[in-house]
Amino acid sequence: MLDNLKKYNLLLASKSPRRRELLGMLDVPFGIAPAIEVDEVYPSTLPAHEIPEYLAKLKASAYQKLIKDNELIITADTVVILGDRVLGKPENAASAKRMLQELSGREHTVVTGVALSTAYGQRSFSVDSRVKFAEISETEAEYYVDRYNPLDKAGSYGIQEWIGAVAVEAISGSFYNVMGLPVHQLYKVLKEM
Repeated sequence: MLDNLKKYNLLLASKSPRRRELLGMLDVPFGIAPAIEVDEVYPSTLPAHEIPEYLAKLKASAYQKLIKDNELIITADTVVILGDRVLGKPENAASAKRMLQELSGREHTVVTGVALSTAYGQRSFSVDSRVKFAEISETEAEYYVDRYNPLDKAGSYGIQEWIGAVAVEAISGSFYNVMGLPVHQLYKVLKEM
């Protein structure tokens, strides 16, 4: 579909099975970039909404010297923002349950930052989505964490799982962004590459 990408070997730099699935929805051939560990540290003065794009670009910088002339590497990062606090991935099951109880009955923002890098330059963007959670009980939070083990998810939840069906009252913005990759905006940017 995207003939302009034929000159590139498109690589996704992510361990996330959800991001792989979402990128696959665009029907563009892609491979997985070799994993490079990046210390995801950002300046404490950085506004919460800017953190995901900053981290996506930080991850991209790890690949910069390795990118071949015909490669296009996609990196991404997603955070959940509750008030002015960033809820990242939980450290353990107890912190996951605590996060879910904090989200219960409240609205939060999910922001995903994406960077597209070639040997000749980089484009980046971020997308926000607002999510309203219904009240969930401690028992429901425990059930979800014990059964779905969301330790690899920002904010301790996957909207595409059980918790999304029972707790998400409303969403404003991209559903796929909340899953971890704003594929609509990514497609628009890929068309322009």
